Amino acid sequence: MDPLSPAQARMAIERLMFTYAERIDAGDFAGVGELFARGRILGPNGEVQGEGAAAVKAIYDRSTKLYEDGTPMTQHVNTNVQLAFSEDGRSADVRSRFTVVQALPDFPMQAIITGYYEDRFVWDESAGWYWAERRMKPKLLGDLSRHLKYELRVS
Repeated sequence: MDPLSPAQARMAIERLMFTYAERIDAGDFAGVGELFARGRILGPNGEVQGEGAAAVKAIYDRSTKLYEDGTPMTQHVNTNVQLAFSEDGRSADVRSRFTVVQALPDFPMQAIITGYYEDRFVWDESAGWYWAERRMKPKLLGDLSRHLKYELRVS
């Protein structure tokens, strides 16, 4: 199998994207950081929030509430994945949508935030496909009081 064929590349990239959702929902912020060992997280306006595994882990440690079971009690749903490969097939720009649902014993299940991810993935022979960049662009905000340790505003 050719890892640079569009079908194989898409599967590998989607696997990374879905692993992100699984890890954040498990409260595995170190695992989320590992996904960005060679990458960075950007804010909605392109400002660097963190770069590398430790800095990305720190973003989630300082921003996301965890509960007794060690998780944020969320489910991240990633949809509408659109990929655009570079001419040489060794990088891809990806746009997708996210919806985060949360439920707690005293907080009925509800969508708490939706928005867009704008990602860039890169291929190299030693690492395979990896995350180079993720820009998070929140769109609709619900009740984030049980999820975030700070107040988020959308401009």
